[in-house]
Amino acid sequence: MSMNDHLMRAVQDRTTDLVALTQDLIRYPTVNPPGEAYRPCAEYIARRLKRSGFEAEFVRGEGTPGDSDHYPRTNVIARYDGRGPGATVHFNSHIDVVEAGHGWSVDPFAGIVRDGRVYGRGACDMKGGLAASIIAAEAFLATYPDFSGAIEISGTVDEESGGYGGVAYLAGKGYFSKPRVDHVIIPEPLNKDRICLGHRGVWWAEIETKGRIAHGSMPFLGDSAIRHMGAVLHAFEEELFPALDQKQTRMPVVPEGARRSTMNINSIHGGQTEDFFPGLPSPNVADTCRTVIDRRFLLEEDISEVKSEVTSILERLKRDRPKFDYAIRDLMEVLPLMTERDTPVVEAVATGIREIFGKEPDYVISPGTYDQKHIARIGHLHDCIAYGPGILDLAHQPDEWVGIDDMVESAKVMAVGLDVMLRGAAVR
Repeated sequence: MSMNDHLMRAVQDRTTDLVALTQDLIRYPTVNPPGEAYRPCAEYIARRLKRSGFEAEFVRGEGTPGDSDHYPRTNVIARYDGRGPGATVHFNSHIDVVEAGHGWSVDPFAGIVRDGRVYGRGACDMKGGLAASIIAAEAFLATYPDFSGAIEISGTVDEESGGYGGVAYLAGKGYFSKPRVDHVIIPEPLNKDRICLGHRGVWWAEIETKGRIAHGSMPFLGDSAIRHMGAVLHAFEEELFPALDQKQTRMPVVPEGARRSTMNINSIHGGQTEDFFPGLPSPNVADTCRTVIDRRFLLEEDISEVKSEVTSILERLKRDRPKFDYAIRDLMEVLPLMTERDTPVVEAVATGIREIFGKEPDYVISPGTYDQKHIARIGHLHDCIAYGPGILDLAHQPDEWVGIDDMVESAKVMAVGLDVMLRGAAVR
């Protein structure tokens, strides 16, 4: 039996442990917002990794959105130093999950095992990936205790709300920069035979149209901000959406529908609220109306062009439509990014996929952003990918699950990747 066979057996023999670890992680209801159970989940990860010889530390994202003494943004970073100097490979997983929502047939935080799957909120996105990375690292350490370099594993918070209390905060402190870290794998659920090289860009903005309040029985004495917003939405439908449909990209974005520019209307609010008197709306002309747009854009597009496509429509309406006035406010912008295929971490994980599945990996781009953006933009570290078990379409869904075989095979791929990056095993 070759040493690599020993490595694969070391992962396989830990299958029961992998399942139990995934169940334990799911049972921490780390729901964001507001940020429940972050500290106890982080402490569990630290205890687990300390038993395997890692040193662990906790870093709170103080002052970041949502951070408070009741809901501290507690991150855990664990490190295992080898016998000599060398590269550092970092596995980064977010521990926060979205709310369970309705429609579950099982308890979303019980970690139920059924038909070769582990069910629960966060099973797929991404506690199964975190568990797989821990098992891969432990199997590697058991097989090759004399390696040079270091392995880091982190459990970070708030990815589902932008990552500002997690990876962004840590990147600002140097945790995702050279010389501390050389290669990063984020075990997001992108399917076990695919390597995710990056993501599209995003621009969120709030548009407000302005009007003049008046009695609803005499709307001619006022000016409806809702009607002005209707003109904005009509222009988007007639001009902007068809133009976006025509924009294609060389980025291998999945699914196919996201291989072009898109925009979503996230929300719209106009007039006075009916919350206080259900069924009895205010008899007023709306003097304000707000909408939030979610514009996803491509590597080929410049952010200034993306914004001007919207503002040019607003400016034209201001010129041509009587009494039209507006304000626009940036909420978030993230530039698109794509790691090149010849970087060390891509080649190492590709070697694992070839070895485990006997095929070339699929290289994909995520339609939405994830924490790679902070590692690249703040940490200036570009040898970073997403790779992990789970089917992306199941994320945030009722009855979310991750396949046990998928986790085992992904852990084997990660273990081979460690072998390539830390021991210099041949790239195949």
